[in-house]
Amino acid sequence: MGERLKAWYWLTKPGIVYGNLITAAAGFLLASRWHPDPTRLVAMLAGLGLIIAAACVFNNVLDRGLDARMARTRQRALVTGRITPAAALIYATLLSLIGATLLAAFTNRLTLALALAGLLGYVAVYGAAKRLTTAGTLIGSLPGAVPPAAGYVAVTGRITPAALLLFAVLVVWQMPHFYSIALFRLHDYTAAGLPVLPAKRGPATTKRRILAWILGFTLIAPLLAVFGYTNPIYLIGMLVLGLAWLFLGLTRLSKLNDETWGRTMFRFSLIVLLAFSALVTLTVRN
Repeated sequence: MGERLKAWYWLTKPGIVYGNLITAAAGFLLASRWHPDPTRLVAMLAGLGLIIAAACVFNNVLDRGLDARMARTRQRALVTGRITPAAALIYATLLSLIGATLLAAFTNRLTLALALAGLLGYVAVYGAAKRLTTAGTLIGSLPGAVPPAAGYVAVTGRITPAALLLFAVLVVWQMPHFYSIALFRLHDYTAAGLPVLPAKRGPATTKRRILAWILGFTLIAPLLAVFGYTNPIYLIGMLVLGLAWLFLGLTRLSKLNDETWGRTMFRFSLIVLLAFSALVTLTVRN
């Protein structure tokens, strides 16, 4: 892959795209009870992936001024000038149009509406909120929780309690995940002038919030089994994961500095997300 092509690829924030598609696939397979329509599954993943990628490109255009102030992001293509904002906007528009066309043709209108609402919420609402308030993290978690619900709705064509539960689980997972990032990237966020929680309320408050949200996750995630969408293996697995996440945070709280503690909690949050997605798909009740 040439350097210029790589720049366009990384502009889409592929890590975010792939992570969201894992949860979308889990939602789809849960709804289909492991009897999926392969064409619809592939089209849903491709369409939703392109819309998520478009949202990330739009976000990169809006954030290029902030990115120039942070050591981690100041070499991004829009900051260095390797890609112009106008070209990036065209790119994002094309990605979103192709993605929307795939969802409209192979899934249903509600899935398309959810995907577009997620794009608008991430780019416009979260893009503004994160500059203004510490509540930006919570606001950003809402569009970030759309993919598993959209995957479920791509099968059912309607919003069901299961879709709402998937949405809720991803909201409560994202909060400790992103607060942890804010802890170990606090220097960058402070340099950019972003009002993240540890900058405004301090690391100690942020750590308490992280632990509280993990407790919320531990209580909410098992509800998919409680309401009969998955089997008891999922229930046990999610309780163990949630309690392990909480135990890790509590036992390392006084042993690690703020940055290392945040990075440790962030890394474990990724394990939790992957395990959640796997358990959802492997423990479906037929």
